[in-house]
Amino acid sequence: MRRFIRRTLELTGLDMDRLLEAANGKEALEILRRERVDLVLTDINMPSMNGEEFVAEVEADANLRSIPVVVVSTDSTQQAVRRMIQLGARGYVAKPFEPEILREELERVLGVGHE
Repeated sequence: MRRFIRRTLELTGLDMDRLLEAANGKEALEILRRERVDLVLTDINMPSMNGEEFVAEVEADANLRSIPVVVVSTDSTQQAVRRMIQLGARGYVAKPFEPEILREELERVLGVGHE
């Protein structure tokens, strides 16, 4: 799935200097604590730490909470979306999705757009 997301991001046309990947939420937190990032994409279902726990950890950390987190998940129920937004996620994209949908959500969250 990470390969698919990477390829989709390349197709969006968004300017990206580099993409960092983590195998799970715990690894992602370690990366976030040592690297500067503009945005995080996460799923709800992950090994070691689920997406709810991950978003809550990011939101609880004063050094990380300014980093926007966008959830990309197969769970498209209003309950799941509402729960992740309540925890601190800034956006939500339901799988499967078209590259344009992901681009639009990332642009909205980042406050940028195509002219």
